[in-house]
Amino acid sequence: MPIIRLPDGSQRQFDAPVTVADVAMNIGAGLAKAALAGKINDKIVDTSYLIEADSDLAIITDKSPEGIEVIRHSTAHLLAYAVKTLFPDAQVTIGPVIENGFYYDFSYKRPFTPEDLVAIEKKMAELAKKDEPVTRKVLPRDEAVAYFKSIGEAYKAELIESIPSQEDVSLYTEGGFTDLCRGPHVPSTGKLKAFKLMKLAGAYWRGDSKNEMLQRIYGTAWRNKEELDAYLHMLEEAEKRDHRKLGQQLGLFHFQDEAPGAVFWHPKGWRLFQTLISYMRQRQEDAGYVEINTPDVMDRGLWETSGHWQNYRANMFTTQTEDERVFALKPMNCPGGVLMFAQGLKSYRDLPLRMAEFGKVHRYEPSGALHGLLRVRHFTQDDAHIFCTESQMGQECRDVVKLILDIYKDFGFNDVRIKLSTRPENRIGSDETWDKLEAALVSALESMDIPYELFPGEGAFYGPKLEFVLRDTIGRDWQCGTLQVDMNLPERFDIDYVDENNERKRPVMLHRALFGSLERFTGILIEHFAGAMPLWLAPVQAMVLNISESQSDYVRQVVETLKKNGIRCEFDLRNEKITYKIREHSMQKMPYLLVAGEREMQAGHLAVRTRKGEDLGSMPIEALISRLKAEIEAKV
Repeated sequence: MPIIRLPDGSQRQFDAPVTVADVAMNIGAGLAKAALAGKINDKIVDTSYLIEADSDLAIITDKSPEGIEVIRHSTAHLLAYAVKTLFPDAQVTIGPVIENGFYYDFSYKRPFTPEDLVAIEKKMAELAKKDEPVTRKVLPRDEAVAYFKSIGEAYKAELIESIPSQEDVSLYTEGGFTDLCRGPHVPSTGKLKAFKLMKLAGAYWRGDSKNEMLQRIYGTAWRNKEELDAYLHMLEEAEKRDHRKLGQQLGLFHFQDEAPGAVFWHPKGWRLFQTLISYMRQRQEDAGYVEINTPDVMDRGLWETSGHWQNYRANMFTTQTEDERVFALKPMNCPGGVLMFAQGLKSYRDLPLRMAEFGKVHRYEPSGALHGLLRVRHFTQDDAHIFCTESQMGQECRDVVKLILDIYKDFGFNDVRIKLSTRPENRIGSDETWDKLEAALVSALESMDIPYELFPGEGAFYGPKLEFVLRDTIGRDWQCGTLQVDMNLPERFDIDYVDENNERKRPVMLHRALFGSLERFTGILIEHFAGAMPLWLAPVQAMVLNISESQSDYVRQVVETLKKNGIRCEFDLRNEKITYKIREHSMQKMPYLLVAGEREMQAGHLAVRTRKGEDLGSMPIEALISRLKAEIEAKV
């Protein structure tokens, strides 16, 4: 006679064991129809799961946070069902859920084509419409191996053979298709209403390049057609905003095989990059930071002391000199910051000491992982290392969080999510130290009434961290800034300060980056603004155009005046039609186009057009400068 406790605090008692579907029907026919799965004592199960003991139960529907994963998992199996229906000789392998969708890997005698993808998706829709039940059965491992071998599914049999022999395995069947899976799945294929196959790719069996190359089909699945359409629209927008295409179109940067993962900045791109540095330099100075610079290449012993050699060696570039001394290009700025603190005796009166550095770092990323400005091997971090007392740690954390959120607002990022990542399995330092550090971050956020998400085990090897995730104009999330609290590196480097009692004490070290990688943040900004940077960030803020040769000298004088007033501007005196020049510079997403004809020159004016196509009419130079300065100051 199980007692079922529901999320609203109510209870229901049954005379015999019941399934999740039975409980849902007992609550209401509408809920039973919407049920995708159940959550029993925090474990997600099928609606067919039999409840035999007192339990906490939540019914999972498409409105539940867990519902979308069940839908995507089930849609991956629907894909495999459709492929086996159309191509019976294909062998199925694995098909997990990924962000925004799923994939499934297949072995087949010929490459799948885009036309095949269309046919497979059509077949998936047909199978979903049939609303076939999805059923689960459990078999001993060896029996499951024998079953898959008997139907010619060698990959599935190999997967199951890697499971311990004493374990049972679960199989799911829909129509004529049976697959190995832990589940759970939707109760019937009719629950899968909004999906689309996206692309084909290659993938090695079990991720090993020594094995056969399989064919991977990617798909996306959503709760309903509206969500699917919104996602596909977002992808279209993302394609238009691809920073690599815009970087080339706008003449900002390029990459070459001679320096993989390193940026060749063009004048306009470098101006944008330096504008970001100038902005951050001023914000840091206002917040009480001092700026330092440390060497790019340092001895292996330094990285052994810091722990990077033991924990990060695979990502480091190294070199060896004739005397067999090993050096490494720095992958992080932290050890250099510690050495700066260690120079000269520090007093408690010197703390907190906030040292900022625009440090160049080098990290080996596999060639296949490189992605424009977003994933590079050589980049600049806006790092800072704050050394403080334990009693100052909480306030310094709060100040950093406040500064980060305030800076993001200037770039139009008002939707910021904070992740708290705690101690990983591979770490340095005692549990007592980690307890203090994690408590400091939690206390800072809670005292500021800022919500956060907990990610256990994802901290750095030397300390827990906050990660700041920005949401851009088309709804994508980007992880940027970080704040890490560390008592381990000060211990490993044996640094200290003299307290008010003339005793040596160990400082706390805060690691802080706001943009993170400036290269990556630049790429994010290009996509966020679709290349149309706000006036204060735009590499060229205004382009001055003449209508005929007789205005050339006047245009040069105007540009000189604008530059003296801090406006980044250029001129175009080419002997082209003014409509052609306006169209060309509009394609370059120029914030302001300033046109000088005979009438404007005689009046000392300019005809002003904005990037949005607004015609502001003829304007005196002084009024124009006032308008531009106000807009730049407002950072809009």
